[in-house]
Amino acid sequence: LEVETNWSTMSAVYPTVLLCVHGFFSSLRPSEPFLTAYLMGPDKNLTKTQVVNEIYPIWTYSYLALLLPVFLATDYLCYKPVLVLQACSLVLTYAMLWKAHGMLAMQLLEFFFGLATATEIAYYSYIYSVVEPELYQRVTGYCRSVTLFGSAAGSLLGQLLLSLAKVELVHLVIITLASATVAFVAPWFLPMPKRSLFFHMSPGVVEEPAAGSSPSPDKVEDSESRAPMISRSSEAGGSSSGFVQVLWMLFHDFLQCYRCRTLLAWSVWWALATCGYFQIINYAQALWEIFHSSQHHEIYNGYVETLSTLLGALAALLVGCLPVDWTHWGELLLWVLSLLMAACVFIMTMLKNIWVSYSSYIIFRTIYMLLITVATYQIAASLSMQRYALVFGVNTFGALLLWTLITVVVVDSAGLGLDVVTQFFIYGGYFTVISVVFLLAGLYRVFSSRRTMQEVNGESSPPPN
Repeated sequence: LEVETNWSTMSAVYPTVLLCVHGFFSSLRPSEPFLTAYLMGPDKNLTKTQVVNEIYPIWTYSYLALLLPVFLATDYLCYKPVLVLQACSLVLTYAMLWKAHGMLAMQLLEFFFGLATATEIAYYSYIYSVVEPELYQRVTGYCRSVTLFGSAAGSLLGQLLLSLAKVELVHLVIITLASATVAFVAPWFLPMPKRSLFFHMSPGVVEEPAAGSSPSPDKVEDSESRAPMISRSSEAGGSSSGFVQVLWMLFHDFLQCYRCRTLLAWSVWWALATCGYFQIINYAQALWEIFHSSQHHEIYNGYVETLSTLLGALAALLVGCLPVDWTHWGELLLWVLSLLMAACVFIMTMLKNIWVSYSSYIIFRTIYMLLITVATYQIAASLSMQRYALVFGVNTFGALLLWTLITVVVVDSAGLGLDVVTQFFIYGGYFTVISVVFLLAGLYRVFSSRRTMQEVNGESSPPPN
């Protein structure tokens, strides 16, 4: 048994290392914190309205349109082809960012970046198809940590080159393209999986708990209600009838998963908060350009992104040490922290000071990364790996759907086309509404629990003589 365990561990090393190489270099993007400044600078010479209201929304629309087909195709094609597609999309994105000009070209670039973002799901799910379940938690930690480290390293490298070496922004784009090219090479050498979570499950496979999960009192699945995701035949995805069967079982599992009140609450917060988070990080650079123009001042976006990423990662690591009963007090804590996120958005907008805005942004990102880690754990703790993947996909799709709606109405020039400052006031109000929703949900849970305890105590008390 020990020999088999050592062999499975050794066989996991090669794909894990290659995947981590891909993850690190695809996240190493020195140009990312300075994208708005680059597009509005002399290299591309685009206006603020073009960048904010006509170019950036294309990423949102393409991400939403591609997410569902990519989610299904990733599993059906066994991950590797989609990983290669992601690598190709990143190379094409940064090649166009370097050489292409004009608003139409930048909109096409945003489409390819939306494709690269949608196909990231292959990166986070590939490893589960080539390693044994007992290694899930370890390899998940490796794959996620290298992307955070790559993102932080890229932001810091870009800022240091800009501040100390005085390089031009276009050189940061070239370095990012070189990094994406390295990331493009790695997936070609990955082994092709023979199984996947939904369409190509191995015969007789047993659903495993999601990585890092543990038993929870609010389990969605128990021995009676737990249903297999699909037929255990590994050929289930090999025909159109098998494809339809998988879709039907996914729909059945979707209904079953969201019957759990705790899972539903955390999923609602996930979708609502992720939508707002995307809006903030997507348009923060445009807000900073108003307070501290890159054409007249030195900017420090790279330091801000580095610090916020590292603090967010630290918060995610330390969240497990907090003595909090998230199951019981989750809604009320979501109320408090969502209200704090709303305050951060209002402060970074109202005071019109770049350093205050930077600080508020760092706090905002740290809180989000802490809470999304808790949400991930609370959801994963009560689900199998297959159902966790389904819930993750549904929650992300819900966030994108709402994100697209807000973008169409608030940001896009075809809608209201509001200026960035007004947009951020709306986003602050949006997080305030989220906090109110979870305040009401938390109060309802507390009063319901007290009423239930009173009823139980009343039934158990002895009758009067």
